[in-house]
Amino acid sequence: ALDIEVYTPFKGRMPDPDRADYPIISIALVGSDGYNRVLVLAREGVRFGGIPEDYPAGAIVEIFDEERSLILEALRVMDKYPIVITFNGDNFDLNYLYNRALRLGIPRELIPIKWFRDYPSLRKGVHIDLYKFFENKSIQAYAFSGKYKDFTLDAIASALLGVSKIKLGEHIGVLDIARLVTYNYRDSWLTLQLTMFDDELVWRLIVLLMRISKNSLEDVVRRKVSKWIQGLFYWEHRRRNYLIPLSEDIRMLKNKVVTEAIIKGKKYAGAIVIDPPTGVFFDVIVLDFASLYPSIIKRWNLSYETIDPPEEVCPKDKRIFVRDENGNIIHEVCIEKPGITAQITGLLRDFRVKVYKKKAKDPNLRPEERSWYDVVQKAMKVYINASYGVFGASSFPLYAPPVAESVTAIGRYTIRNTIMKAKELGLKVLYGDTDSLFLWHPSEELLDKLRKWVQENFGLELDVDKGYKYVAFSGLKKNYIGVYPDGTVDVKGLVGKKKNTPEFLKSAFNEILQALGSVNTPEEFEKVKEYIRSKVKDIYIRLRNLQFTLDELAIRMTLSKNLDEYKKNVPQHVKAALQLTALGYRVFAGDVVFFVKVKGKDGVKPIQLAKLHDIDVDKYLKAVESTFEQILNAINVDWKEIAGISKLEAFFGF
Repeated sequence: ALDIEVYTPFKGRMPDPDRADYPIISIALVGSDGYNRVLVLAREGVRFGGIPEDYPAGAIVEIFDEERSLILEALRVMDKYPIVITFNGDNFDLNYLYNRALRLGIPRELIPIKWFRDYPSLRKGVHIDLYKFFENKSIQAYAFSGKYKDFTLDAIASALLGVSKIKLGEHIGVLDIARLVTYNYRDSWLTLQLTMFDDELVWRLIVLLMRISKNSLEDVVRRKVSKWIQGLFYWEHRRRNYLIPLSEDIRMLKNKVVTEAIIKGKKYAGAIVIDPPTGVFFDVIVLDFASLYPSIIKRWNLSYETIDPPEEVCPKDKRIFVRDENGNIIHEVCIEKPGITAQITGLLRDFRVKVYKKKAKDPNLRPEERSWYDVVQKAMKVYINASYGVFGASSFPLYAPPVAESVTAIGRYTIRNTIMKAKELGLKVLYGDTDSLFLWHPSEELLDKLRKWVQENFGLELDVDKGYKYVAFSGLKKNYIGVYPDGTVDVKGLVGKKKNTPEFLKSAFNEILQALGSVNTPEEFEKVKEYIRSKVKDIYIRLRNLQFTLDELAIRMTLSKNLDEYKKNVPQHVKAALQLTALGYRVFAGDVVFFVKVKGKDGVKPIQLAKLHDIDVDKYLKAVESTFEQILNAINVDWKEIAGISKLEAFFGF
């Protein structure tokens, strides 16, 4: 793993990798073979300094008199390794290193970095940019269950390794050598450890995804999941000697859409979500259809070539009907031959559920074997769970609107009928969302009856996914708080967990969640309810009186792309970043922008340029309301009551 540090004249100035104006002052090289070196540039007036607590005692530190020699040594080491790993190396580290080497007159033949399409690679090896891999939403959601929220090295390493970056109070350019080495080495070490932890989980995941997708190593870490799925399907077409159809031909022949979308911009009706109640319910069990959409694709033989077949292609006795939730026939499917989509999706789904997932939990296997099976099932989960989304995306080459519409229609039909059967059996259904049902205090006997009925009528598996000590519903769809028996709090859709929430609200939100997690009885819940009421009221008053610091009011968001790529809609954090660039700061994709909401045209200012009196209090009060209103609704407290009392208290200075 490689990480570089570049001198900048002041804090906030990001070096431009294309210009490479500033010297590289440190390069940390950490190998899986035990190689540990930090190459540092000697600079006038910069001392070695005292040894920090986290100083890498096992690393060899070499100090160079000139930058050219430092870079040449780093390039020599890189050329000996088959794989070089960076974090955001496409945008910065390898890009800067390449251009800085050229700027210092190093001949191209001595630079092992080469450009391949739109990213830097190696002449004799491969370059893995882990930022690109972890930024993949499917990896974040399905392989790591959303453990990390931001796509920074610090956020990902903290979540997965339990170790964070070294925190700095000042900028890189003023650090003494010992602290620079400590900081630089930690970044490189974290980058390598992200491929080594949990028995090389990430590395093995990448290799498995290569095998399934038929993509190269460098493509897998940089491409979106749609390209992985396309790779497998195209490969399977060629293996069978099938002609790969043009997307326009599929849409010309298979363009019938019957249902109407509820969500603006969608082409057909999506999943069903049952309106939840408002309030708190103890002893809630959540039932989940195992891989619902992939199971539907397999069981109903859904594929672009089997849906709505012409009469001359498929006889009438070899067709089945697709019905929506009201029982209306919307499409026909040919079952004479297995559809290619149904076969591939079904195969991956069955192998994961019936083989690898079970093996991953088999106590008779050695831990390393269970770990291996767990990696395989996670890789397959990424593929399977993303498959429907890809087939439902109009940008996918094999997209057929009636296939996507059929999947969601059958899903709605299944959920609605399962809810009706559950009520018929006497089960209390609180909520239903896409592929899950929330049941209040169900008996094991009735659960077994419902599962058996679903298997017999739909050929689908309905499993107990989780049990909550209690659930607080806000009354809004996809918005609730579930508390597990161990006190862990599961938050769905509530604003306090969103990335663009100010720090002071995140902190207060987490304190409230901890209080909710401690509740075991309805009586205890009443006490916590009063605590929450008091906490929110206190925040309201402090905000009215501007008793928070700029750091507490700051919103942090990561730039997902470079500033020049934002053309039409310019989000708030991009507006703040543009204000920084106007003052000479350099900002790139992957950088975290800290900003506050202010009065004025842009409505935001980067924290470096803002003053407390600039703050738009009303905007923050709206944020407080949107953050806590859903929790307050769930515990039967009216926001207007808190706002009204707090306004009076703030006015009189209580």
